[in-house]
Amino acid sequence: MEERTGQCMCGAVRFTARLDPAKAHVCHCPQCRRWAGSAFFGVTVAKGDMAIEDASAVRTFRSSDWASRSSCGTCGSTLWYRFDQGEDGAGDYELAVGLLDDANGLVMEREIFADERPDCWSLVGDHPRLSRKETLAEFGMDG
Repeated sequence: MEERTGQCMCGAVRFTARLDPAKAHVCHCPQCRRWAGSAFFGVTVAKGDMAIEDASAVRTFRSSDWASRSSCGTCGSTLWYRFDQGEDGAGDYELAVGLLDDANGLVMEREIFADERPDCWSLVGDHPRLSRKETLAEFGMDG
């Protein structure tokens, strides 16, 4: 496990996250692009491995039938995406990489919804690039 700290732009939301492994992923779906203002670069943090110092500034909304997205209510920073699952209704955190105090050393694991990536950007490297159809199939959803 690797421990990382981070915060939103204004510092109202601070956290410590334990990453295992420290792998980043990118989502190009239209919801993530609108929410993040670009592709969503994230790392998965198990819900038991996320410690939020003060959650009072966190604002969460249900963005689909299966997930919720959170932002800082003070500065508006994108925070995390969570599948609505588990006993308390919330699954692991898909934490925005840009919030980490030190995002170095992460390994790009994959891109999802890669066929929906705007043609004005692309990422280099040898990693899987799943299409919409492949992504939905992996998560057991209909397309």
